[in-house]
Amino acid sequence: MLRLAMALASVWFAAPARAGPAEQTAPASPQPPGQGEKAADLEARRHDYQGVQDTLAQSEAQKKKIEAEIASYQNDRAKLVSALIDAKKKIDDDEAKIAETQSRLDTLTGSETAIRRSLESRRGVLIEVLAALQRMDRKPPPALLAEPRDVLRAIRASMLLGAVLPELRSETEALANDLRDLVSLRASIARERADLARELLAQRDQRARLEALIAARQQSIGAAREALASEQAKAQALAGKASNLKDLISRMESELDSARRAADEARKADEARARLTQEQIEEAKKRFANAPQRDPARLAPAIAFADAKGMLSLPASGRIIKYFGAPSDFGGVEKGLSLATRPNAIVSAPSDGYIAFSGPWRTYGQLLIINAGDGYYVVLAGLARTDVAVGQFVLAGEPVGTMGDGTAKTAAAVAIGATQPVLYVEFRKDGTAIDPNPWWSKSEMQRVRG
Repeated sequence: MLRLAMALASVWFAAPARAGPAEQTAPASPQPPGQGEKAADLEARRHDYQGVQDTLAQSEAQKKKIEAEIASYQNDRAKLVSALIDAKKKIDDDEAKIAETQSRLDTLTGSETAIRRSLESRRGVLIEVLAALQRMDRKPPPALLAEPRDVLRAIRASMLLGAVLPELRSETEALANDLRDLVSLRASIARERADLARELLAQRDQRARLEALIAARQQSIGAAREALASEQAKAQALAGKASNLKDLISRMESELDSARRAADEARKADEARARLTQEQIEEAKKRFANAPQRDPARLAPAIAFADAKGMLSLPASGRIIKYFGAPSDFGGVEKGLSLATRPNAIVSAPSDGYIAFSGPWRTYGQLLIINAGDGYYVVLAGLARTDVAVGQFVLAGEPVGTMGDGTAKTAAAVAIGATQPVLYVEFRKDGTAIDPNPWWSKSEMQRVRG
């Protein structure tokens, strides 16, 4: 017990140290003062430089790999969009793993802090226990058989030990258990930190791939830069005149060529679906419900938006902090839901549709409006960046923008008092906000509600 307590106590009293080559081997011969430090510093710098070189080489190799992948998709929109959706899903999976690892790490760190505080408060007891054990080890009480003449001393020692030993044993075992737990926690924290570093690295690579894929997608649209810039300028001018979202949508689709073409395409898709048989409609719904079976080459919504109830995924990973119909901070009720996301989260289109507006608007931050057909619109607000152009067709799950880091406050974030990015999601039918809850899949709602 003495050796165990003393060994474990050394973990508590000793300052944390990093084991390195310099600690494992002693110098072969004495060196002048300061010479050893200079050599160690030079070796550390050389090691850091090599680490940077290795990182740069890995980044360059990853970049070439991504470029080769995109080159293979150059004239194949279906593969490009499929790769985009796949990259978004992998990033979402990585974010979920990172959140879980961070949560475990926070719990372990909290437990370590609690044990350290407990040990700190019992530092005096620990010192007394160790001192008593050391004294007993150096000068044990006499054994009656070994020294039969010293019977009185042996009896007194036995009485004293009988009174003190149970309490001493209890304190020693409690301290030893705490110290063992501390050692175990430190090892677990080190493992979780290593896992977190690997997950962050994997996410970084996926984000680099996604950025390159987005750039390739937008380049493949084929619109002339001058025409696109002119359309964006006109869209911003129209947005400045709009008094509300309904007015904004109306102005865009009546006065902007690209938005008007998108609205026409949405109407044509509605008319084409109206000619389908019920059997064809049911088959299309089955394929849409099974994400891997969705056709990434399509240029029109797979099914009517009204038929997509219970099949859509939220546009970003996060936690719902405001629901449709809840009391708002302005005296009314919420017309959409507010989703607290991770910093720089990727935002995807919840449904198939045509981009009716893309850009900054009032206190909404970067705003996206998707024409889902049959009078339905999906509004996404609070983004830091949008990656799609007005008139562009997007698929459900296709990346359309990115959230910020939470420093730029939108009206929704200010009203809630959120410190993290907040994505506002609103569904509209014929100009009126409607409850989006029936459209989300059950698994999606269980996930965000924890």
